[in-house]
Amino acid sequence: MRGLGLIGLVLVLVIVGLVAKKQMTSMASSAQPAVPGVAAPAAGDARMNPQQVQQQVKEALDAAVKTRQMPDDN
Repeated sequence: MRGLGLIGLVLVLVIVGLVAKKQMTSMASSAQPAVPGVAAPAAGDARMNPQQVQQQVKEALDAAVKTRQMPDDN
């Protein structure tokens, strides 16, 4: 009886591992999500200048802050 439980547990772990691997490979191959207010990089532009990356991150953070601003409660 214990052997059957152990085999079932190993089978479940193998299935979960395969699903996780499939998810990770699909996430790596998918395109970057679009951020409002930030232009998407060109498809052929695999390497970006560090200053460009820094600027894009700054613009994305600024856009996120603008969407989350709420009036102050006085």
